[in-house]
Amino acid sequence: MVDHIPTCLLAGGLGTRLSEKTEDKPKPMVEIGQYPMLWHIMKYYSTFGFQDFKIALGYRGDVIKDYFLKYHMMRSNLSIDLKTGTTTVTKSDTEAWNIDLIETGLHTQTTGRIRQICEQLTSKEFFLTYGDGLSDVDLNKLLQFHRSHGKLVTVTAVRPPARFGVMKIDGHQVTSFEEKPQLGEGWINGGFFVVDVGILPYLTDDMMPFEYGPMKQLALEGQLMTYMHNGFWACMDTLRDVRSLDRMWQDDKAPWRIWDRQREA
Repeated sequence: MVDHIPTCLLAGGLGTRLSEKTEDKPKPMVEIGQYPMLWHIMKYYSTFGFQDFKIALGYRGDVIKDYFLKYHMMRSNLSIDLKTGTTTVTKSDTEAWNIDLIETGLHTQTTGRIRQICEQLTSKEFFLTYGDGLSDVDLNKLLQFHRSHGKLVTVTAVRPPARFGVMKIDGHQVTSFEEKPQLGEGWINGGFFVVDVGILPYLTDDMMPFEYGPMKQLALEGQLMTYMHNGFWACMDTLRDVRSLDRMWQDDKAPWRIWDRQREA
């Protein structure tokens, strides 16, 4: 039985570190393959059965609205009567997603964006993630872990990828080369949270980044738990990251592309 809990996506940041791509669109709309990063994240969640999305908009939220307003038509077969202007969808290949697009302010920080979404929810808990990260974390196991400990927040901890390629060398000969391996030591915030709505009293300062204010306080009070994920994780921070993810997608080696594997099974 699928848990019908919402997935909240933070998609309102300026994306200044990726200015080559974000001058006219928000960072989550940067394309990997033929689809925006936001689509990849939503497709991943929906493969686990989580199809109710709350998207926090800010910078160039109009681009995200326009994309989803046209999405059904652009993915469908159409019959058009030019004389009357009547358009009929004859065949559709769209996902069964329910999407709420919520304007949360241009300069609002992540705490404020989460607060505005949290105040509208009727569910006890929700997924929360950023609009620029991909992973192959098992969302069902993540949710199960969150429910097992009874704390307010679970954050997925990941191994950070190396900034540069790593070589194994025997004498002067390279025996193996890995472009961006996950580092063997240390854990970082990988996003992919599960959050209890009881977090609302911690969301008091809209101009405070969630990571610097609420998360620190939650940790001090013992309300922040980690789900350790040793698998794939990548964040789209730079143009180099975009190219790396795009290459994975084009080469059919994208670890997050689990929906194709499900169809083959």
